[in-house]
Amino acid sequence: MVASCKAMIAGGLGGSTGDMLMHSLDTVKTRQQGDPHFPPKYSSLGRSYHTIWRQEGIARGLYGGWLPALSGSFPGTLMFFGTYEWSKRFLIDHGLNHHLAYLSAGFLGDLAASIVYVPSEVLKTRLQLQGRYNNPHFVSGYNYRGTLDAARTIIRTEGTSALFHGYKATLYRDLPFSALQFMFWEQFQAWSRVYKQSRDIGVPLELLTGAAAGGLAGVITCPLDVVKTRLQTQVNIPSEPEHSHRPKDPNPQKRLISTSSPSTHRPRPGAIALKTSSVFTGLRVIYHTEGMSGWFRGVGPRGVWTFIQSGCMLFLYQRLLHKLEVWMPLENPENEAAL
Repeated sequence: MVASCKAMIAGGLGGSTGDMLMHSLDTVKTRQQGDPHFPPKYSSLGRSYHTIWRQEGIARGLYGGWLPALSGSFPGTLMFFGTYEWSKRFLIDHGLNHHLAYLSAGFLGDLAASIVYVPSEVLKTRLQLQGRYNNPHFVSGYNYRGTLDAARTIIRTEGTSALFHGYKATLYRDLPFSALQFMFWEQFQAWSRVYKQSRDIGVPLELLTGAAAGGLAGVITCPLDVVKTRLQTQVNIPSEPEHSHRPKDPNPQKRLISTSSPSTHRPRPGAIALKTSSVFTGLRVIYHTEGMSGWFRGVGPRGVWTFIQSGCMLFLYQRLLHKLEVWMPLENPENEAAL
């Protein structure tokens, strides 16, 4: 129990700090992905970063949506690491293979955290895409005065369920990602301890093992990220007779943009609409129309994003956990050493 509490504290602080460090990059990617204009206003990473900074500044531009991001990141990562450490120990103690235990614990940890992070990501992503209130530089289809106004407006006009938009598609991507990320991380850590012949593997390897685990998991799960983004960004406008008397939708621009970072690509111009809510059907349609390359659109940026974010998060997690172990030593440290 004490170990799980330490993991929750270290994970909450490490995860939220890592997310805040990467927030401006995530904002740029969100603008690129959700840009409704053609040709798109935001193209290359560097030019997009400079354009947002020059026109909108840092606080309301590059760091738009930071408050809901932090509000979801800290409790979300706190729940993730608490669940991960407890379930990992439980499964290993009951004889499950270590690799399967790490895989299952990562899966369960993300499932627990999703209850918190999906609603916060919906708010964060809309505010990132919007920029400042009455933004003259970018018309996104959203215009909220702030986080509370966004939450109230979404609930009033679209219903509470809108805060969980894309929940299933998000889980299809993020559960495998987290499971693979932590299985790889635990294995890389084990190899590093053998290489160093010490439990203390040093800062460079701590950074590298976390970054490599995240980057590898990000590349492997790229097809799930692609189909998730396509499912959430497609806008299917039903065709109506020319003289239809049906009243117009009072909110015509419900842009179902992707949520939950890192979504690091945009559908290519003219990409066929998937016309489905099924992840597996979407994968099949993309493969038949675009080939294997369609599954791995944006794999480079996604790999870099997950490499950097995972390296930062897991390094901070380990450093904070070591500090907590010094400040709050366990009564039976030999039991923990066995894990």
